[in-house]
Amino acid sequence: MERIKYILKQPLYVSSYQRLEEIEQNRKFCRHQMDHFLDVARIAYIKNLEENLGFSKDIIYVAAILHDIGKYRQYEEKIPHETASAEIAEQILEEMPEHLKFTKKEEQAILTAIRGHRKNRENMEKLERLLYESDKKSRMCFACPAEAKCNWSIEKKNMEIDI
Repeated sequence: MERIKYILKQPLYVSSYQRLEEIEQNRKFCRHQMDHFLDVARIAYIKNLEENLGFSKDIIYVAAILHDIGKYRQYEEKIPHETASAEIAEQILEEMPEHLKFTKKEEQAILTAIRGHRKNRENMEKLERLLYESDKKSRMCFACPAEAKCNWSIEKKNMEIDI
């Protein structure tokens, strides 16, 4: 988990996360904080094991902790957060020390998953689909006090516990 530790201390990650926390501090709907990132990672890792997808824990956790990191730019600059998050992630992954770097193929899988985590589509790559599904399952709409006011369609909402 050296890669995770590195990313969590990386200056661009730290400043992006702090900005996101500031912007969402009074948000009554789903927030994009570390508890969400880790819920996505844990769900994805369990699904990875259950479905024998073969992804390393590092790849899953890195994709999860980076997938919404650019959300603050959506609020401030109107850039879709999957695009902003992929841009930030790409810079962070490029700046990793050599001994922590992912292969180009792994890096591209992570970036594709981040870019594609918001919309279901045909022919998604395996990590992309895993991140998409885990992101949706991480939301507890069924227990959210703001659910009735949420503008997500009922199809997008997670209205049950999936075991």
